[in-house]
Amino acid sequence: MAVCRRVPPLLLLLMSIVLYVHPIRGQKLPNNAIVKSVVSVDVPAQNQGGVAAGINGPVVVALPPRKRTSGWKLAEEGACRDDLTRLCPKHSWNNNLAVLECLQDKKEETEIAADCNHLLWNYKLNLTTDPKFESVAVEVCKTTINDIKECATEERGKGYLVSCLVDHRSNITEYQCNQYITKMTSIVFSDYRLICGFMDKCHDDINTLHCGSISTGEKDVHSQGEVIACLEKGLVREAEEQPGAHAIRDECKKAIMRVAELSSDDFHLDRYLYFSCREDRERFCENTAAGEGRVYKCLFNHKFEEAMSERCREALTTRQKLIAQDYKVSYSLAKACKADLRKYRCSMDTNMPRAREARLSYLLLCLESAVHRGRTVVGECQGEMLDYRRMLMEDFSLSPEIVLHCRGEIEAHCSGLHRKGRTLHCLMRVGRGDMAAIDSLCQKALQTLIQEADPGADYRIDRALNEACESVIQTACKHIRNGDPMILSCLMEHLYTEKMVEDCEHRLLELQYFIARDWKLDPILYKKCQGDASRLCHTHGWNETSELMPPGAIFSCLYRHAYRTEEQGRRLSRDCKVEVQRILHQRALDVKLDPELQTHCMTDLGKWCSEKTESGQELECLQDHLEDLVAQCRDVVGNLTELESEDIQIETLLMRACEPVIQSHCHEVADNQIDTGDLMECLVQNKHQKEMNDKCAVGVTHFQLVQIKDFRFSYKFKMACKEDVLKLCPNIKKKVDVVICLSTTVRNDTLQDTKEQRVSVKCRKQLRVEELEMSEDIRLEPELYDSCKQDIGRLCQNVAFGNAQVIECLKENKRQLTQRCHHRMFKLQEVEMMDPELDYQLMRVCKQMIRRFCTEADAKNMLQCLKQNKNSELMDPKCKQMITKRQITQNTDYRLNPVLKKSCKADIPKFCQSILNKATGDSELEGQVVSCLKLKYADQRLSPDCEDQIRVILQESALDYRLDPQLQVHCTDEISRLCPEEAAAQEQTGQVEECLKFNLLKIKVEGCKKEVLNILKESKADIFVDPVLHTACALDIKHHCAAIPPGRGRQMSCLMEALQDKRVRLQPECKKRLQDRIDMWSYAAKVAPAEGFSDLAMQVMTSPSKNYILAMIGMGVCVLFLFGLLCGRITKRVMQEQKDR
Repeated sequence: MAVCRRVPPLLLLLMSIVLYVHPIRGQKLPNNAIVKSVVSVDVPAQNQGGVAAGINGPVVVALPPRKRTSGWKLAEEGACRDDLTRLCPKHSWNNNLAVLECLQDKKEETEIAADCNHLLWNYKLNLTTDPKFESVAVEVCKTTINDIKECATEERGKGYLVSCLVDHRSNITEYQCNQYITKMTSIVFSDYRLICGFMDKCHDDINTLHCGSISTGEKDVHSQGEVIACLEKGLVREAEEQPGAHAIRDECKKAIMRVAELSSDDFHLDRYLYFSCREDRERFCENTAAGEGRVYKCLFNHKFEEAMSERCREALTTRQKLIAQDYKVSYSLAKACKADLRKYRCSMDTNMPRAREARLSYLLLCLESAVHRGRTVVGECQGEMLDYRRMLMEDFSLSPEIVLHCRGEIEAHCSGLHRKGRTLHCLMRVGRGDMAAIDSLCQKALQTLIQEADPGADYRIDRALNEACESVIQTACKHIRNGDPMILSCLMEHLYTEKMVEDCEHRLLELQYFIARDWKLDPILYKKCQGDASRLCHTHGWNETSELMPPGAIFSCLYRHAYRTEEQGRRLSRDCKVEVQRILHQRALDVKLDPELQTHCMTDLGKWCSEKTESGQELECLQDHLEDLVAQCRDVVGNLTELESEDIQIETLLMRACEPVIQSHCHEVADNQIDTGDLMECLVQNKHQKEMNDKCAVGVTHFQLVQIKDFRFSYKFKMACKEDVLKLCPNIKKKVDVVICLSTTVRNDTLQDTKEQRVSVKCRKQLRVEELEMSEDIRLEPELYDSCKQDIGRLCQNVAFGNAQVIECLKENKRQLTQRCHHRMFKLQEVEMMDPELDYQLMRVCKQMIRRFCTEADAKNMLQCLKQNKNSELMDPKCKQMITKRQITQNTDYRLNPVLKKSCKADIPKFCQSILNKATGDSELEGQVVSCLKLKYADQRLSPDCEDQIRVILQESALDYRLDPQLQVHCTDEISRLCPEEAAAQEQTGQVEECLKFNLLKIKVEGCKKEVLNILKESKADIFVDPVLHTACALDIKHHCAAIPPGRGRQMSCLMEALQDKRVRLQPECKKRLQDRIDMWSYAAKVAPAEGFSDLAMQVMTSPSKNYILAMIGMGVCVLFLFGLLCGRITKRVMQEQKDR
């Protein structure tokens, strides 16, 4: 039994190198000597008990005693004659080996008679134990033995030489020697009992697992394939820790694996698989030559075809599971990668048990690590790796960890989806959280399998993804080389686009979920960033992990360094930053592609965002509820939002929606490698361009709304003002509060004329940008929006947000606002009037007019400039209308007219204090102070500066009654009744006021009558405040009153004197209008007599007939004086006469 003691090395090396040779059919070949030598082996005579006296002991057979000659042939034996005639071609009968192969390779074992089976087995046993076996080897392999030193030194006559030749078969170059060893191998593997040592090592396990019997008679002698298959299945069950699995002894495990290894090159040698797949081989692999594992690979590739028999599929799966446990069970893989395994020391890890190093996963990880590090791995080996990586992705059952740890998930959610990687993708979907919670061990097993298969390097490895996305790849990614890692990035770029199909979308997101959790699984990212990751994040090799820096944390480390400034320290290389940005763009498409976000925000997603299922909505939802999130989730969302503020291109969906406006208005900043917030600022500035679509506008506005939650979310503002915020506004976080704080500081410094502004120049500049942006949408000012939300729903429900339309709507409905909203709106208008540039609607509507008339005007005097040019023929009607609205607003309250407020600073408390005393602090004065000042203007008691401003107001309100708030309040109904046509015309020529003057007697409302009388009184003070009269008398003023300065009623007195002077001929229209005014003033004097001596004196002094009145008064005084003197003398004489009596 010397040869049996040397079986272990024999078996190990047989597996690696066996080649299949087609049956020799008796033709005259160069190896005839081999055949003759082998077939000349005698079959020993039988003893009476029917036991053949073999070299290695008794073997039970049932042969008739007969003496064999050296020319003995199997074809001549009666036991096999019928089967031979029926099953084997006649030309093969003279070749015992050809007959042996023909008979033993039949599909059904029952086709051959039992006696013939025994005869064949006895013949093979004698072949393997006969010393002639070695002598033939010496003759045929003479040159090879001399070349292989190990075999040349082997002791002859004990069977060691053949064992050595098998061990070194890969080095055999002689054709005949190679054929001989191959033929003998096929004989050995036709029955496990002929493999010396196998029976001894696995005896107990065979019985325990009920795999069959080693005794002839209990089991058919050709059932040895079933026995080995049974043991292999038992080994697989043990690896998967299936219920009831039997622990096979280590020495039997080694024997099973070596048998599988020995049969790795020729599927004929795996008897169970051979008989299970013979028809499938003919169906799928008819033209595939046997040898070097080619038939195995062909069958593996067709494993999930519908036409594949279930028995063959099961046998193939068992073999694949053995390959997963020991890569050497795959002849082609072991051969192709042998040199690279040695080169990269993939079997030299002394810290790992030997069994681990033999696993397919370890080999793949080791060699993939070399590839990712840029090392050379031969193409043949890479091809084999690709095949087996695809195999792992196709069939989850080849991974024992998946079977063991994901059993519950498979049964609950993924049963019946076994083929073509569908079960694995179903498990991925469960892992994403799309279906149910997943066990952590199952999640880990999935992550490990994805790393082993590494589908990120070549999408074709994932068959389910490949099939689902084939049409998308052909249309959207056809410019990329097939198998290139950029295919996955291309697919991600087209996620949620018209070119994407639903099935591809699901498969892609399922795979990307796991790739996103290990930065190494994106080969492009790893290639560009491995140096930076090692330098900045202390990473190790591709297939090594660190508890201090797990794979999921490395990408976070990279993107933190990607957006650092030079002052902040070490930064990423440009190539690495580009890849980091690419990954961030992809992650923005789905919240589950960001591991940190999903880990810390799962509870909040369920609480606040369960109904937000559209792409990109979940992150927007989290940002909307930022204040409500738990601390860890709030930090993660905050950091991501802060990152987006610097590089908004991370928001891929927003960039797609905004593509038209970017191309038209922002292409220059979009092309910059470094964004620093410029692109978002450009989008905000162009939010109302015609190229802006609804999706883009909504996205930009949402980002603006998010920014107001924290000033850090506005990158440019943060960088410009962070030092000012720390110094002037500490402990303030909300951006809107920071803006208010800084704006108030700037305004106070300006009003107090401080020599040095406390807010830096760069911050003031950016602060102006932020203030202008906030003025565009009421939602960007939370306090105002919250105060007016009820009013918006009631008064402006059909008005769209943005473009300051809602703010304008509230202004137009100011009288109907709730007190709280009215107060906030008044404060807003006060700020806008002080700084018209913050009046978004005014600046938008009058943009072109500002360029035309006010290019040199200061920003704070913009409205004043527009008012001065309002009546220009070149003025745009829409702008003119907007200016009028602002004038109406200013006249309602002197506080909304900064110029008037400053000019009349002393006059207002002097003449209108009673009005101020009655008003509350937050109420609007409805034009009462302005009306008060108008009356004092008529009395000529105002200071010069204030008088100038009131004159302007009077002139403007005389042309447009809407600019007189008190007239609006009291005369609305009367105007509708008496002057509907003039009001409808909306011509700012003073026709409504003129109508009211003419219909003064018809006015019923006392308040309105009083206001019209005030207008008449004011018009006496200056002809310029009576536009109708001024227009009618313009030529007469030029001819007769040109030397008289305007104001204080001087030109009006001049015209009255000219009217009374018969020598002066006035224009008929002027004369008529003057006579009308005299009548109106006379009536006014009757209706509204002087309220006191001062009022009477003022009326006389301001009357056009002042001289006449004064003369008459003087004359009356003189008459009275003379009368007094006369009466006094008479009285004195009478008194004297009485005394004298």
